[in-house]
Amino acid sequence: MATQTPPVAIIMGSRSDWPTMKHAADALDRLGVTWEARVVSAHRTPKRLFDFATGARAAGYKVIIAGAGGAAHLPGMAASMTELPVLGVPVESKALKGMDSLLSIAQMPGGVPVATLAIGEPGAKNAGILAAQILALSDEVLAGRLAAFREAQTEAVHETVED
Repeated sequence: MATQTPPVAIIMGSRSDWPTMKHAADALDRLGVTWEARVVSAHRTPKRLFDFATGARAAGYKVIIAGAGGAAHLPGMAASMTELPVLGVPVESKALKGMDSLLSIAQMPGGVPVATLAIGEPGAKNAGILAAQILALSDEVLAGRLAAFREAQTEAVHETVED
């Protein structure tokens, strides 16, 4: 029996990006959204990237979260080959602390959008939440889980600095 493709694909340029990108997966898990993670390097596996991106919609994905460090071409290249929304997560690099990744992902030419999140773990977490928000536009049950998540987050913020 064939398994259904999860609505979210999390792709990254290297296995070393997983400690950051796992935060997107964790956010999706908390919201009850299934996902699949793959290593798809824009530079080292260009055919794998081409096959994935050009076939992503037909495969059943709805949103792509793409994390990349350094030159960070993966999100933009994926976006150039699919009409699905691509959420780019700049992975912090050693040389420039992720600024290189952020600028590479954010500075897309007009007509090839990539929604660019913050550098590192906060960006990955927000990418997971944003992917769920996109999916919730056509899923009332998920919209309810998102509302509950937001309410719990609000209630967790104390009004005073005392314990």
